[in-house]
Amino acid sequence: MSHTPLNIQVTPIKQKALCELLNKNTTPTENLFNALFEKIAHKPWSLLLDTSGSSKSDGRYNIMVFSPHRVVEAKNGEVFVTEPSSNTSHSVSEAPFEATQKYLHSYVEGATLSTSITQTQDLPFIIGVAGMAGYDSGRFYEVLPSQATSCYATPDYCVGLYLYSLIEDTHTGEFFYCSCDGSTFPTIFEEENETEALEAFKLTSSFSSNLTREEYTDRLTKIGAYLRAGDCYQVNMAQRFSATFKGNMWQAYSELRKQNQAPFSAYFCTPYGSVASISPERFLKVKSGCIETKPIKGTRPRFEDPEADQRSANSLLSAEKDRAENLMIVDLLRNDISKHCEPHTVKVPALFALESYQAVHHLVSTVTGKLRKDASPLTLLASAFPGGSITGAPKIRAMEVIDELEPHRRNIYCGSIFYMGFREDMDSSICIRTVLAENNTLYCWAGGGIVLDSDPADEYQETLDKVSKIIPVLSSLNSNLTEK
Repeated sequence: MSHTPLNIQVTPIKQKALCELLNKNTTPTENLFNALFEKIAHKPWSLLLDTSGSSKSDGRYNIMVFSPHRVVEAKNGEVFVTEPSSNTSHSVSEAPFEATQKYLHSYVEGATLSTSITQTQDLPFIIGVAGMAGYDSGRFYEVLPSQATSCYATPDYCVGLYLYSLIEDTHTGEFFYCSCDGSTFPTIFEEENETEALEAFKLTSSFSSNLTREEYTDRLTKIGAYLRAGDCYQVNMAQRFSATFKGNMWQAYSELRKQNQAPFSAYFCTPYGSVASISPERFLKVKSGCIETKPIKGTRPRFEDPEADQRSANSLLSAEKDRAENLMIVDLLRNDISKHCEPHTVKVPALFALESYQAVHHLVSTVTGKLRKDASPLTLLASAFPGGSITGAPKIRAMEVIDELEPHRRNIYCGSIFYMGFREDMDSSICIRTVLAENNTLYCWAGGGIVLDSDPADEYQETLDKVSKIIPVLSSLNSNLTEK
């Protein structure tokens, strides 16, 4: 796509100027960035990438993007390129990630930075592509069965080309406005705040699962038979919870991020609904050609009592089953990324590390590599998608079993929210601990990796532990309803 290379301006913004946009005459608060995003949270294609105050996984920068120049959407085997300004779209023959490379990222190739501020070398993204790739985007790359019901309005894939961003450096408290049209201030926040008209978030039903406890454990029995037959070594099995709601979903996200403080939190408003993710898990990161992936496998609940909490953590660290499960996924991801890495560069610098979050302890490993010079980060992402930590191994057979045993498709759950800037720096999450809100219905999921020595009662309880900082939090917001 031929055009004049873009000239990008990065402008430091004073906190006082941003406070004035909020009609505040007080000193800035730690929530200034989110208060700004609240003004545009209702606008289609607005996306917040939020560290939620966490420094885990090198969390430092918060990013918001808005008003995309172009969008790639994919659903039901079709891929479209949409122009939001004219509300027109046309179908294309490429698969989603390839369409993103061709019709979106190509627009910022060759862009240059016209700024003298030294911080730009460390700033992530600046401008580029960002959005969501749902779990079922994998159907564009592999032939999979279609037994699970597809019932969502939200497409499997929504990624925009963003030529404006606002970035917060949480270490220094500095803000930066990035654009390529010569503008030096984000005037979008000066527009009328329509969120004032939204009523408060409220559940209008209690949460219920698409599987009873008995149905869930029965499916684990079926997975056990596949494991004994040698079909798989591990299968990730999930249940889906749903409830109806009304009101402001941004309010719900704000409470979720406060309660969970997850480093890969995100809020994405699409024309179809909203995604509120409080994920602790990185999928793939690429910076200066260096790849990092951090699979999570192994979970134990947190406790208020320090001694009980430490016992729970020690139980995870010493659990043979969880370590074996984690190692299987490490091997799968080493294989996935090695296809696009320079020879002999794939390493495992951290194996079975403990990371503790608000609701659970996790066992996390780190795999690294060096991206081949002829490979794009988007190509790497497509070839490794969806992440092995939430499918099982071997990946394709595990995905076939998932489609057979889970009643509904996953949509955003176990997919990814990601960005790739014009300098081909990329970061992406695994969308666990994630809520999809559409048509006044909320969906959230929880699952776990099933292996031969899995105990069905323990696995079922683990799914409840994983939503223990989601469902109760949402239920507590202006609702007297209790969970079923």
